[in-house]
Amino acid sequence: MTAFRIEEMDCASEVNILRRALTPLVGSPDRLEFDVLSRRMRVDMAGLDLHADDVVAAVARTGMRAAPEAAGRGGAVPRPAPGASGGFASLLPRGLAELWQRQSSLLLCALSGMALVAGIGVEWTHTGSLLEVFSEAGVPHPATLALWLAAAVAGAWRVLPRAVHAVRTLRPDMNLLMLLAVVGAAAIGQFFEGASVAFLFAVANQLESWSVDRARSAIAALLDISPSRALDLPGTPVETAVENVPVGSRILVRAGDRVPLDGTVAAGSSDIDQSPITGESMPVPKRPGEPVYAGTINGGGVLEVLTTRAASDTTLARILHMVEAAQSRRARAVQWVDRFAAVYTPAMLAVAALVAVVPPLFFGGAWSAWVYEALVVLVIACPCALVISTPVSIVAGLTSAARNGVLVKGGSFLELPASLTAIAFDKTGTLTHGRPRVARVLPVAGHPQVRDEASALRIAAALEAPSSHPLARAIVQHARQVTGAGPDAAATVGDHRTLPGLGAEGVVDGARWRIGNRRFFAQDGPSGAAGGVEPPAGAGGEGEGAEAGSSVLLWNDAGLAAVMELEDDLRPDARSVLDGLRAAGLRRVVMLTGDNAASAARVAAACGVDEADIRADLLPADKTAAVAALVEAGERVAMVGDGVNDAPALATAHLGIAMGGIGSDAAIETADITLMSDDLGKLPWLVRHSRRTLGVIRQNIGFALGLKALFLGLAV
Repeated sequence: MTAFRIEEMDCASEVNILRRALTPLVGSPDRLEFDVLSRRMRVDMAGLDLHADDVVAAVARTGMRAAPEAAGRGGAVPRPAPGASGGFASLLPRGLAELWQRQSSLLLCALSGMALVAGIGVEWTHTGSLLEVFSEAGVPHPATLALWLAAAVAGAWRVLPRAVHAVRTLRPDMNLLMLLAVVGAAAIGQFFEGASVAFLFAVANQLESWSVDRARSAIAALLDISPSRALDLPGTPVETAVENVPVGSRILVRAGDRVPLDGTVAAGSSDIDQSPITGESMPVPKRPGEPVYAGTINGGGVLEVLTTRAASDTTLARILHMVEAAQSRRARAVQWVDRFAAVYTPAMLAVAALVAVVPPLFFGGAWSAWVYEALVVLVIACPCALVISTPVSIVAGLTSAARNGVLVKGGSFLELPASLTAIAFDKTGTLTHGRPRVARVLPVAGHPQVRDEASALRIAAALEAPSSHPLARAIVQHARQVTGAGPDAAATVGDHRTLPGLGAEGVVDGARWRIGNRRFFAQDGPSGAAGGVEPPAGAGGEGEGAEAGSSVLLWNDAGLAAVMELEDDLRPDARSVLDGLRAAGLRRVVMLTGDNAASAARVAAACGVDEADIRADLLPADKTAAVAALVEAGERVAMVGDGVNDAPALATAHLGIAMGGIGSDAAIETADITLMSDDLGKLPWLVRHSRRTLGVIRQNIGFALGLKALFLGLAV
């Protein structure tokens, strides 16, 4: 993909113009990508007999300017040299040419306004009455006429090429609509009105540009909080540019400094303020082995950090990239406005033409009067406010969510929470902390290879060591604590195989062992061997022990060897969050889990999930089927999960929301929305935020159409 900088690209209307102009050149709109926030266009020119200059020329015909980005600069865009784009800038001295390149829209808008006001002043001096300045009688003073014509030209300067392009392509748009109004007003002697229309249109475009610039600056500010230099170790700390620090380096983070790169704590301890990324209000304690992220603020301790990501791939940089890429996933409201404007503009041109022609031809009306009325219709009908307000509202909503630690991948996903009627939660890692602990290990008497807790844990840790599942990590950690052995002291496992949703198996000490949940045991457990087919009561069976948490069973062909009971504490705010979602209008709250029914019922009772909405003993495919059933039942469903294992269910729901976004590439890639701080409390906030954003959009559309109808009625 070849990237181009488009200085004038500030809203969807410019994107539509560029897409129509370039699609015949590249053959398919799928070869074009647009990022309004960074004013960047990417063109896939692979396999095409096409040069960057051809794209620049095609963009120039639309009245906009394109500049290819320098390769390998990581998105940095060189400014065109003065005069590089030709035209007026090439006639100016270097300093003025650079100013013109940067601020031509603002300068033209200011020039139009000053000329308009100056013309009013000249005419007021000439007539002696401010009321006469605005009257329709008489021809203005020559100096006034020159100033108002200058105001009209300056205000319409940026519109003219786009209006010409609209005529050439037979696709009338608001630029053509406005230019016709300005020219028509001058043609019938209403020079002040023509100049006013041109100036106000320039102001509207400038306000749009400022609005998008504010959103752009808010997002870019995220990246600016990351330091540009790091203190490289070992030995005496050496200040090094972050882009020159390789992955795996050891860096020093002093008290009060910002963390320059993603990594894990190698030495030291401190409290880290992660609010710039996650929105968490309280600092998070960090100890050796725990992750830290670029842009976060170190507290009172000194840390040595082992870097895990390059500067271009930090969590902060990925957040910025995801928010910028979100602009290509346009909200339905924006799409509706674009479709509406595409029909509305030619329709109003037709109405204006009928107003101008029908009364003089059929009812004896005066041509000048009815042409003037037609021009009034054109000015009032201009859809600027309609087209501008909606995408700006969406961008503002996306950036506000990012500042609150909620990464939304596009305007379409920002709209969805407002219409949800049901939400499904994965249990482990979502409603619970996802950090289970082994509560007890119950060896089964009579097993020939397992005599006590330590021997059971030695085999279990060997089978679970290759797994990243939270239950597996808890068993491995507990084994190290009980045996006092390091990670290299575990038994060796061969022919290892992980069975998603069930457990794992492998050869340890010459015997094939299996470890997993009750479903796995029911499928592949020994028949008639020592220990029996069913776990004994109180050892992970249907008795009291099963209600305490998840059961993990260990067995081989000789029989059941041990049962490990694990507990996972409920998130303290889980119940209040679910109550908040119900108060927001979500009718159903469903819990999905691969754990046994007793463990699921315990968590559901604690957080307030109805018994009828518990789905236990689920494989990943079963979770997907449960979400699909809710969708087929007519619910608007969100699925909240913790990443990889829940990816199919996240994709099946209308809206996928991932927990554990920090450090989890899979969560960010698969979900539509990521809660960067794992804060369930953001869910009710997200629903309210979505509804507020849609409310603002509806208000904008209502005001725009209502004012047009009002003034059109007054004009008639």
